Amino acid sequence: MLDPACGSGNFLYVTLEHLKRLEGEVIDVLDSLGDTQQTLAETGLTVDPHQLLGIELNPRAAVITDLVLWIGYLQWYFRTWGASAMPPEPVIKRFHNVECRDAILAWDAIEPVQGADGQPETQWDDRTMRAHPVTGEQVPDENARRQVVSYVKPRRAEWPEADFVVANPPFIGNWRMRGELGDGYVEALRGVYSEIPESIELVTYWWHRAAELAANGRIRRFGFITTNSIRQTQGRQVISQHLEAANPVSLIYAIPDHPWVDSTDGAAVRIAMTSVVAGKLEGLLCRVIEEITMGEDGALVTLTERTGVINSDLTIGPNVAQSSALKSNLGLSNTGVKLHGAGFIVTHEEAESLGLSRIQALIKHIRHYRNGRDITQRSRGVMVIDLEGLEIDHVRAHFPELYQHVLTRVKPERDQNRETSRRENWWLFGRRNTELRLALKGLPRYIATVETAKHRFFVFLDASILPDNMLVNIASADAYILGVLSSSIHVAWALAAGGTLEDRPRYNKSRCFEPFPFPSATESQQDRIRELGEVLDAHRKRQQELHPTLTMTQMYNVLEKLRSCETLNGEDRRIHEQGLISTLRTLHDDLDRAVSEAYGWPAAGQTEEILFRLVALNSERAAEERQGNIRYLRPEFQSSGPATQTGFLAGGTAAATGARRERRAWPVSVSERVRAIREVLAGQSAPVTPETLAKEFHRARAADLRDILETLVSLGQARQQDNAFPL
Repeated sequence: MLDPACGSGNFLYVTLEHLKRLEGEVIDVLDSLGDTQQTLAETGLTVDPHQLLGIELNPRAAVITDLVLWIGYLQWYFRTWGASAMPPEPVIKRFHNVECRDAILAWDAIEPVQGADGQPETQWDDRTMRAHPVTGEQVPDENARRQVVSYVKPRRAEWPEADFVVANPPFIGNWRMRGELGDGYVEALRGVYSEIPESIELVTYWWHRAAELAANGRIRRFGFITTNSIRQTQGRQVISQHLEAANPVSLIYAIPDHPWVDSTDGAAVRIAMTSVVAGKLEGLLCRVIEEITMGEDGALVTLTERTGVINSDLTIGPNVAQSSALKSNLGLSNTGVKLHGAGFIVTHEEAESLGLSRIQALIKHIRHYRNGRDITQRSRGVMVIDLEGLEIDHVRAHFPELYQHVLTRVKPERDQNRETSRRENWWLFGRRNTELRLALKGLPRYIATVETAKHRFFVFLDASILPDNMLVNIASADAYILGVLSSSIHVAWALAAGGTLEDRPRYNKSRCFEPFPFPSATESQQDRIRELGEVLDAHRKRQQELHPTLTMTQMYNVLEKLRSCETLNGEDRRIHEQGLISTLRTLHDDLDRAVSEAYGWPAAGQTEEILFRLVALNSERAAEERQGNIRYLRPEFQSSGPATQTGFLAGGTAAATGARRERRAWPVSVSERVRAIREVLAGQSAPVTPETLAKEFHRARAADLRDILETLVSLGQARQQDNAFPL
């Protein structure tokens, strides 16, 4: 039994306890047949710590594990044979079966990186802050540095031979990995495991490694506790790879979402449990249906069980996770901008002091701004400084107040950013989202939903509002689209296709919107859905304007209680009257009936039945699109070019070439990636999209290429123009 992230040995100790219980059952049977434990022990078939293997990076914890196992073994011995019994000597043996090393990455050496001046290269330590001398706000302390290192000959770490693997690997999110582990380690890790997405959490590397060993017959089974996000888009890609491989594995036991207390800081988190074997098998899926908090003792959990083939998203039933993106939906959905600098956000009063009313041109560069909380609760009424398309010298010359504001409130934070483009273009958003800006161009409004929220609802936002990256936005002003998305049919799809953050559903555009098959509605059916969509959006906004403290979350909390026939308390009744929630319910009911009619399906279908129908319809639409029949949602925009509607050319004259190039390896470092992209761009005779360019490299992601391309444009080393060639 191997635990490749054993810590201080807790899992191995529990494993020993269970193995000894199993051994006890065997001994009882042998005893009934006239055998004795002494005979069993003489054969060498007794369970003891030598069968429990571990890998642990922390030297202190590795030593503790050895001790914990022997203490546990001796405790069992004395419980079984009495306090006066003497165990076989030597009482404690040193098997050295806990290896102190990294479990997923091996290397020959760690070397300091030297800069161009020959001096050791350092970077901000990701922790230490100081007060800014002007603003007094906390900013990264540029003097708190740590050495930048590289890993020599990195490779997969080998695991000791074992029959079974059980582990609770470390929970470090993708966004924290560089700060916790260092750039050198993360770059080496992603380079070694280039076959899986770079955006996965650290725990998923253990799952992937164990699945490889199971598929190759090197272990019989493994069981892991991971974050519950393993069933979300990136994690499920890894699981799907192994479930659908030539030598597949199967999930034979899973709990997709379970309460847990993180041992590192005692925080309450949500975890998933998975057990895996090689082959194609059915499994047992358990779901939490009730949790009763027991204070420091955790929670009393009630489970429901179901048997069947467990999908990559840890479900049984319609395989929503395997549905494919439809061209009819591409190019319309995107998250908002990502600032990478809180100093961009200003109040309306601050915007006025920066010249908003005095300088007419600033109306394009100080815009209304919304994030998820603005939508689910009440809008903060804040604005954001958007300098997209401007060089910093132009900002300093024409908008001096604005320049000083971002200089003192944004640049200190950006100076320590690891991404070269974000560090050098500090006055621009970290993710400017050219694709979304182009898609919204010319629209009076667009549809938005909060990426992570308790309730799934969609609203219209005015085109003057710039959305935050935690909003998923659909570039359509058509209330028909909003109506279909607001229906229970789409909400059921979104809940099944999306992931969760803790216990809140997430709306992932590539899984919830892009594969979703809209109905083949007649004009009259579209008009009815469009009318209901307009009324729904207007109703909620009107009631919130009449009652400034009323929030969307409150409204949908009470709507949920109405649907489940719960008795409303005093606060609920106030919200019911202010939000006219019974009216809101009838609007949603009418919308559900209209959308069901457009699909030609029963209005009161069960969720699983609806999902089976949608998965089948997705497959039909994908087949249609392969034949060239694409049902564009916004044909005047989508049919004129590729989904991104944006092409890139090298800054100089492109060299025409008819030769087909071999796909290149995707470099590890940012500087090497920039150089490789420039070389490929120089060989293009027409504008190319990031998606097309990604096909030039093995394992490249279009999102990564887009960031680099936008940087090259800002530096004048590439040009960007609309109407790129179709994919």
